[in-house]
Amino acid sequence: MITRRWFTAGLAAAVFAPGTALAQTKKKSFQLDPKFQPQSVPYKTDLTAGSVVVDPKNKFLYLIESSSTARRYGIGVGRAGLEWSGEAIVGRKATWPRWIPTKDMIKREPAKYEKYAVGVDGGPTNPLGARALYLYRNGRDTYYRIHGTIQPWTIGTAVSNGCIRMTNNHVIELYERVGVGATVVVL
Repeated sequence: MITRRWFTAGLAAAVFAPGTALAQTKKKSFQLDPKFQPQSVPYKTDLTAGSVVVDPKNKFLYLIESSSTARRYGIGVGRAGLEWSGEAIVGRKATWPRWIPTKDMIKREPAKYEKYAVGVDGGPTNPLGARALYLYRNGRDTYYRIHGTIQPWTIGTAVSNGCIRMTNNHVIELYERVGVGATVVVL
């Protein structure tokens, strides 16, 4: 069971403390559905071990372990109109990454994102969570990420601005197992 204390005992208090950058995030009682817990599953593929397959429709990310198995994680995905598909590579990785909303995010919802235009330093109140894998195509940043979240109850839903969300515990595990240059296929 994953609870509010999914990363450190004091993290939840820091995330939801009045006056923090994201204090509007409401504290919720939370238990991750067991189907979204990491687990090894049969998975037939021609992709090499260490590649990642994202299945937004079913809200799962698969880390390929062999031609017939994968480690499956539950994810949150982009809401309607913000999803994407195709192939990319992990262009870089970051621990406690700095978050800056994209120009499109600010344009779509200025009241929500304009105040963060200069960015939010990495840490327990940052929307990218504990780790981020930056997705690139043709040597250019796509501005899509596989990252942690300070809203773990969104796993299994379509609520993001297009990025792939994981619980912080799960993205830390993935971060350790996926290298820069790894293939990422979003179905």
